[in-house]
Amino acid sequence: MTADLFAQEAPVDVIDVTPVVELRQVTRQFPGPPVVEALRAVDLQIGRGDYVSIVGPSGSGKSSLLNVLGLLDRPTSGEYLLDGRPAGTASERERSLLRASRIGFVFQSFHLLPQRTVLDNVMLATMYSGVPRGQRRERAVAALDRVGLSHRLGFWPTTLSGGERQRVAVARALVAEPHLLLADEPTGNLDTASSAQVMALFDELHADGVTLAVITHDLAVSARAARRVRIEDGRLEEIA
Repeated sequence: MTADLFAQEAPVDVIDVTPVVELRQVTRQFPGPPVVEALRAVDLQIGRGDYVSIVGPSGSGKSSLLNVLGLLDRPTSGEYLLDGRPAGTASERERSLLRASRIGFVFQSFHLLPQRTVLDNVMLATMYSGVPRGQRRERAVAALDRVGLSHRLGFWPTTLSGGERQRVAVARALVAEPHLLLADEPTGNLDTASSAQVMALFDELHADGVTLAVITHDLAVSARAARRVRIEDGRLEEIA
């Protein structure tokens, strides 16, 4: 199965229309009593270059959906295809490799190492994603330049504003050139001005062709996306 999961990519002159993400009738149940149905027969496609927001209130199933999409949890039933290949039933080793190489995570709480510089925080992500040693610094510098922080390479995360720390987290997520950037409440710890900067950055990334899925309870954040999906009581529906 590993050979299938990591098959060579299509040639650059071939347009690949395979969805990056495809969920087919995915459910996630937690044992009770009573049994909790966190996800109920979820169908979702995210194409290459899509910018999708998944919005819903607390307890709606957002976290369960994030964990399934990020290969942090397995569906109880249904299929999860990542780049057209079955990921929901892959081995733990294969899922770990897929997370490292194909999914970039941005979390509400940044998760930066305070005792490491900005550059080191981003370079560390390259160690787990298969980036050759000789390219790690160059790739990290390029990712930080992409988010407008090339002048902060030697700074400690604790000296940065919240918005800058989140942009470092975005650079860390981008450094391995993932197929999917998965953001969980990316503005949850930011003030209004910093939130606007991060959302403007997401707009730029979308314009550059990055595939984004943003999970949020904030309707203003959700409205920035090209596609909006609502989750409630574990059920997903597209918002026109």
